[in-house]
Amino acid sequence: MSIPSSADDVLVCSARGCRASAVWALEWNNPRLHDADRRKTWLACADHRTSLGDFLDARGFLRAVTPVPGSPTLDT
Repeated sequence: MSIPSSADDVLVCSARGCRASAVWALEWNNPRLHDADRRKTWLACADHRTSLGDFLDARGFLRAVTPVPGSPTLDT
């Protein structure tokens, strides 16, 4: 998933059933399927950052967690 470039596009958390605004980008790849430099992205709200990150990390897929551009996490 790519991060939309339009200010009108609402970024939504990737957690199942969650419709909250995303403030974190979890970059990951599956080394058995993807080249080392390829990154996929899940978006996370503040409430799901840990659970989504733990899911990816337990499988050895998590590569980076960064604030989503324009999110309040960049102001802290």
